[in-house]
Amino acid sequence: MMEPLTWFGAYAGFFGTFLAAFATLAVLTGLCAMLLSLTGSSTRGSFSLFNGIAVITLLLVSIGYIHNALSPAVSGGMDLAVLGKILLGLLALGLFAAMLSLFMNSFFDDPAATMGVLFTLSLKLIGLTVAAWLGYTLLFAGAGFRAELAAMDPSALPTGEALAEQQRIATMQGRGILASIVMRFMPVWIALVVLFSLSIVYKRKLGLYGKLFDNTIGIFGFGLVMFWVFTAAFNGFFDMIATHGPLEQLSGMKNKGPGTPLRDLSDGAYPFYLLGGDNLARDVFSRMVTGSVIVIMIAPLATLFAFMVGITLGLPAGYFSGPALRKGSLGMIATAAIFALATVAAGLGGGLSNFLMLGVILAVLFVLMFRASLDTVLSFLANLILAFPVILLFYLLVTPEIVETGLPQFMAVVLFIFPIVFAGVLISSRFQTDPGKNRFWLMLILIPMAILYLVTINAPDSQINILGPLDFFNPAPGVLVVFVSVVFVNSPTVFRIVRGLALDIHSRDYVAAAQTRGEGPWYIMLWEILPNARGPLIVDFCLRIGYTTILLGTLGFFGLGLPPESPDWGSTINEGRKLLSIYAHPALPPAIALLSLVLGLNLLADALREESLKD
Repeated sequence: MMEPLTWFGAYAGFFGTFLAAFATLAVLTGLCAMLLSLTGSSTRGSFSLFNGIAVITLLLVSIGYIHNALSPAVSGGMDLAVLGKILLGLLALGLFAAMLSLFMNSFFDDPAATMGVLFTLSLKLIGLTVAAWLGYTLLFAGAGFRAELAAMDPSALPTGEALAEQQRIATMQGRGILASIVMRFMPVWIALVVLFSLSIVYKRKLGLYGKLFDNTIGIFGFGLVMFWVFTAAFNGFFDMIATHGPLEQLSGMKNKGPGTPLRDLSDGAYPFYLLGGDNLARDVFSRMVTGSVIVIMIAPLATLFAFMVGITLGLPAGYFSGPALRKGSLGMIATAAIFALATVAAGLGGGLSNFLMLGVILAVLFVLMFRASLDTVLSFLANLILAFPVILLFYLLVTPEIVETGLPQFMAVVLFIFPIVFAGVLISSRFQTDPGKNRFWLMLILIPMAILYLVTINAPDSQINILGPLDFFNPAPGVLVVFVSVVFVNSPTVFRIVRGLALDIHSRDYVAAAQTRGEGPWYIMLWEILPNARGPLIVDFCLRIGYTTILLGTLGFFGLGLPPESPDWGSTINEGRKLLSIYAHPALPPAIALLSLVLGLNLLADALREESLKD
């Protein structure tokens, strides 16, 4: 029977001594700096809020280590005796820090600044120690096993596959859990290094994206986001990171702790559950990694679709605000509406009643368009949707009863036409003076998009099944429902943002200059107004991906949208929280993954906003 993996591997004892010493130094100097700053003994503000947070974090980590050292039981509540020892230790540490502060205040002109420098130095030493431990562990994890082999009798040495398997297991045991996880993400680290290196070298030629690398917050946020993007890419396309299947259940692995070895090891299988097993004996690490594929697949793409809907409707609403619809805009919107409703009619199977219903809808639509301005109609519809709480609307759209009616599929028919309309108008406005290029690019772009549109809205055994055997693509169960819901919920907000920007930019001098040159309205909207609104839109795009990620996690937590066995982060958190009082490991990894991605998106949005304002 194999021994379970430890967290820090074979060399944790050596490096742990230095780490404990530097952590103690950091806590002491940090407490002294805080006390001196609070008492006003310092002549300069030398201790920041970040430093205070770091001290508190180190204290919490120290409490955890003390508790684990004094209490052998991993689960259950903290013993009162253990709690008393921890409190006494912290009290003694605080008193020592206070005495040291008085000593420093007597012999130094600015003791808080001195303690702040020592605190910063100790944090750097902690970082260097962790880096040294990680590097040494990754390089020499198998040295102990090789030494054992050298000391063994040659006749007793294993050979062939047995030797290779033993060496593989011994190397993993030498690395420990954390270093083994780092090794599983090696393709991601390489991709990040290559991306950051190329971006830094050519940042002066990359516009707003290149300016991110002059912003510390932007670099950190972008790194977090791209970490999960690369994780999803490498795992989704190449199956390179996850150690087991997300739905794979192995005997004896139910609720097992991190680093637990497998009972029955098949040929070539990964011998450990790095982050333990859940209540159905599935690998928590693999489900966390696979969950990133679902989030990265749905959240950015659905948000992009919502932006296409919002931009396509928001630009003309802001540009033509006030007057009635112009003929060109009316024709384009009416064509899109007729195409969408005709597709719905075909999916419903025709029939007099269905066509009468569609006729009434078209009649009402045209009456509203002729008698009211585009801005009035679209703003009313957007406000009508936004009158519902977002989470309630999202919840209603993904409930099984609503899904069974086919409503999400009908919504897909209408919403998915907007990218085609957006691309068509973009190309037509750009090449309006060159009919040859215009036709070429329209055919090259719109024909594949139209085919993809038809196969996406078409589904076997549904109310929209117009292609039959020609349907070569069908989204996974529940994905289309969640995707459409995200687009529908986000589109009105994007519409209002784009409308407001168009109203503001419409009065600028360069717009008037374009009108004087005789440029068409759609050229002005897409090639004059939209590029100058990119800063706020990019920022909102990043933030909205974060909101969508949280919504997906919330839906998964409540068991809605995606199938119950889906490894999305919300579902994994929900399954893990049921046993949170006993086992913390199933719920924490997906929760930390969700937190890190949303944090990265928020930091990236802040950096983009800051850099866009400098233009």
